[in-house]
Amino acid sequence: MTLERVEQSRLTEITVKALQTYGLSEPDARSTAEILVLADMFGLHTHGVSRVESYGERLDLGGIKASAEMKIEKSALAISKLDGDNGIGPLVGQTALKEAMALAQQTGVGVVFARGSNHFGPISPYAFLAAQQGYASFICSNATTTIAPWGGREARLGNSPLGFGIPNPGGDPFLLDMALSVVARAKIRQALQQGAAIPSTWATDKEGRPTTDPKAALSGFLMAIGGHKGYGLALVVDLLAGLLSGASYLTRIQSWVDNPEAPQDLGHFFLLIDTARLGGADWLRERMEDFRGILHDTPAADPAMPVIVPGELELDKYRLAQTSGVEVEKASMEHLLERAAR
Repeated sequence: MTLERVEQSRLTEITVKALQTYGLSEPDARSTAEILVLADMFGLHTHGVSRVESYGERLDLGGIKASAEMKIEKSALAISKLDGDNGIGPLVGQTALKEAMALAQQTGVGVVFARGSNHFGPISPYAFLAAQQGYASFICSNATTTIAPWGGREARLGNSPLGFGIPNPGGDPFLLDMALSVVARAKIRQALQQGAAIPSTWATDKEGRPTTDPKAALSGFLMAIGGHKGYGLALVVDLLAGLLSGASYLTRIQSWVDNPEAPQDLGHFFLLIDTARLGGADWLRERMEDFRGILHDTPAADPAMPVIVPGELELDKYRLAQTSGVEVEKASMEHLLERAAR
């Protein structure tokens, strides 16, 4: 993968123009671009602006609606439901995030169940934006099926992402962003290309048996983290983001690979807490720094690999991207420039 650095504002403007060529309005393209550019700034290149091309293919096919008319329905003082109208995922995510922040500002807690959505990128950009405004967050989404139920031999649940964010006034927030498989399929494909075996804890063959053969693994299923515990956690995510939101769930979700012209109807779940209701900025900053310090002071098993807190590596990359430019895959940049030139 060849990477090049692009100044943040330039990358954002090019991404906005590229998305507009697929039919998005300028405001919608800008909201979408913010999430994708943040993903690249965090070093999450598989979920950054490289997604414009795959999103664009489905926009052209009508699998994603370029001019979605999203609707918010108030369910309670602190709960809203969002119908994404099959809009582009990061835009649905941004709309849900802003509604959850508005609710939390009013009541202290904001919960949004979103349906009618598509792949919305990684969790950490949303958690980061929420933390910047003083909100703690739990955010998750369901996904296309790639994982078999514990003990099963057919994929029935998705590699659903979930994440948490805790603000730290004047300092770095805590950011945890994870999917529920032990590894991504990309790592298994890489092992196959290198002719290497994989750990038996990564995936199963098509019969549901653990395998060290990457070729058999790619014909089988990813394994959830923590075995039966990860399986249970994946189901909780799909219950919150899919079933309770009114979206599709488990095998009801359409695969954008096998059926790209069909709406996926993914669901997302946003829970935000206004930390200002719990104490002042100085109070939270002091406790967050003490919390971080306890972890950093842990003697390292390997002196070359000191203990870190989730989100630190991503935020270091974010600061470097601000000063030195955002790393972007060369092929993705070429696509963006070609589309923006239109």
